Amino acid sequence: MGEWDHRLKVAIAAPPERGRANEALLDFLAEFLGIKRRDVEVVSGATTATKTIRVTGVPAQAIRDLLGAVLSKKTKE
Repeated sequence: MGEWDHRLKVAIAAPPERGRANEALLDFLAEFLGIKRRDVEVVSGATTATKTIRVTGVPAQAIRDLLGAVLSKKTKE
């Protein structure tokens, strides 16, 4: 996980076949954010590497803060 072109970059091991990678990504994000899986969805880019994800039930700033803390920690390591 890191940042690329002002976007979150996540590497998923699941193959991009029949939506497996998308499902793995959404599962990962839900767990990472501590929310239910139904609260994350791909809203664009389902068949491309660049996706837009909608997260409901969590304030945008809380997500930014969490990601910022994780990304800055990775930069220091």
